[in-house]
Formats: sequence, C-alpha cells, structure tokens
Amino acid sequence: MIDILFGQSYFLKFDPKLWEAMQPYPPLGTLYAASYLRQGGYSVALFDAMLAGSEAEWAESLDSQKPTYAVIYEDNFNYLTKMCLLRMRSAAFLMCAMAKQRGCIVIVAGSDATDHFENYLSHGADFVLIGEGEETLHELLSALSGKAEKPLNTIQGLAYSEGEVVVKTTRRPDIRDLDALPFPAWDLVDIEAYRDIWLKRHGYFSMNMVTTRGCPFHCNWCAKPIWGQRYNARSPENVVNEMIWLKENFQPDHLWFVDDIFGLKPDWTRQFAHRLRAVQFRIPFKCLHRADLLLREISGLDRFSFQPRSGAHAILTMASIVRAHNESKGVEGKDQIITTMFSHPSDAAAAHVLGYEIINLQQNPETGLPDIEGLADVVGSRTAA
Repeated sequence: MIDILFGQSYFLKFDPKLWEAMQPYPPLGTLYAASYLRQGGYSVALFDAMLAGSEAEWAESLDSQKPTYAVIYEDNFNYLTKMCLLRMRSAAFLMCAMAKQRGCIVIVAGSDATDHFENYLSHGADFVLIGEGEETLHELLSALSGKAEKPLNTIQGLAYSEGEVVVKTTRRPDIRDLDALPFPAWDLVDIEAYRDIWLKRHGYFSMNMVTTRGCPFHCNWCAKPIWGQRYNARSPENVVNEMIWLKENFQPDHLWFVDDIFGLKPDWTRQFAHRLRAVQFRIPFKCLHRADLLLREISGLDRFSFQPRSGAHAILTMASIVRAHNESKGVEGKDQIITTMFSHPSDAAAAHVLGYEIINLQQNPETGLPDIEGLADVVGSRTAA
C-alpha cells in the first residue's frame, strides 16, 4: 500500500491528431505535485495516462497500489489540459468513480475542476483543489491524516461537500518562490517507454521543462483558471541546474520549455543565456515566445512558436459562426474555410486555434477581384464555408 496514487485524465490515445503526431510528454504538473508531497513525507506512485490505453489501466493501478488517496492532478502545463476538453472530463469522472468504488479518498486538481468543482464533487470527488494545488494538497492531507489539527474550512483553495452544501474556501495565493520547489518526480515515469517512442518516430528524445507559471497577457483563446494573469518565474540558475540534472540522469537530446510565455523579461533571458555559456552547457530546445523579446544569444534555441493574441476580428467571428452553425446541425469533418479576405498570416493562425484551416481564394490578376472560376479547385468535402 502507498499513501497517494497520482494520475491525470489526458490520454493521448483519445486525441487522434496528436496520437498520429506522436510527440508524447509526461504530465509535468502532476510530477511537480508528486515530488512536493513526497518531500512532505508521503509515499507516492504515478499512473501516467499519456501512454495508457484507457481508464481501465487506472483501475489496474488502483488495485495494485492500493492507495489511501487517489489524486487526479491534471498537468496544468499541457495546453490541451488547460482547454478543459470534454473527453478529459468524462475520463476524470470515470476515474473518480473507480477510485471511490475501491474506498479511496478522491481528490481532483486542474483547470476544468477549478472552473466546475461542483460537477466533480457530484461525480465522486471528495475534494477539489482550486487553483495551484501543491500547498493546498499538502495542507489537506496533513489535516485528513491527523498530522495537523486544522479545520477543513480554514484550508485555502479547497472545495468539498458538507451534506447538501458545497463549501468553497478563499483562494490560496500562488507560490512565488518557484526555486524552493523540488524538481519533478521523474523517477516515477517510464522514461524508456518515452525514449523508445521518440527515437523510433523522430530520431531523438525530447523531455519537458518549465521556467515560469502563468502569463500576464489576455489572449482570448487561452484558458487561465489556475494562474489568471499572474506570472512567477524561476531563477536562470535554478533552470540551468535542472537542465544539467536532466541531461546527467536521463540523457535527453532535446528539451521543450512548456511555459505559456518564455523569457518574458529580457534581463531574465539574457541572464539565462549567460549562465548556459558559463557552465558550457548546450542542448537544443523549443519554446513559446514573443517576437519582441527574442534574443539570438539564447544558447541551444532551435525552434520557437508565435501565437496570435486574437487575430483579425472578422476572421475569428466568421470561424466562430461557422463552427456554431455546424455544431447546431450536427455536421462533422468540415474544417476548412475559404475566404476572400487577404490579410495577415496571423489571421489563419487565429482561426486554426478554433479548429479551422483558412484557404484564401486568390485574386484574378486581370480584374483584381476574387477568382470565382478557381473556386471549384479548392472546394472539397472538408469545406465548411
């Protein structure tokens, strides 16, 4: 028996597009929580849904580990987890029920649970952690196990039921000193399973890291129930130390910094680059960044992505209307929009966030008007509008 079995409800196999791409990363947020609770004296184990076939494997882990606490702790650094997918919610509800059937105390943490805690409580969760979860989880388990005498209604960042009444306590302040957190519990992960997939599919092995929590910007496609617009960063020295530790212990060929925004403060990025050079460490990595903050001197950067904050209002409005219409009619498989709007490439990226590929109908060079005769060449079975 162990104290805590950690799990999460994002199953890569349930996501056909990303299953085909096959670039899996372990649940970093879950690993942080496991490491934090282990540092607090609890025995921990991990059910990694990323590579699991179905929820049935969660049941097998419950039966083999026999935990006192079943903690479904979503990876808040996974952008799909933050989008609160209904398929994930369905899996989480089933996982809660499985754990309750086995007599576990069920605790849930994540973006969707923070926004819809009452739904989770009604589907088998005993407690829901609101917002950032490590400190709340440790304080809750201390109270439940008798290690500390603390009434539940005084624990910040918690939701639970008392009879027919749902209690939600005040929100807990975010952790500001991220350097004080232990490194994620990578020893709980089947590293070789990930390495084998990456090497066979891509020829290299990539691992994930994070340097910050939160983002101060207001991109209208991003979900922010955990950190909102708050933003806290690790020190460059702490980040580089973890990079070296990962390389020494697990030998990745590449790193993905999963921050919502990497290197927001130019001074941080410059210090990070200088620290990498000082210790003569270099490894390829990718990150999400802002064009106005990018520095060529970052050692090892091999790929970065720009995301539109909103995109053209017309493009977003059109895509939203098309999606709502198709959903109301039960239409599936229509994911292309043909438009005569000749605008910035970020418009297409913004529509892609809504699930559509934008195809511009080209101009007739003689008239300067949209080439209506060429319309037949681009209309297909996937065309939505």
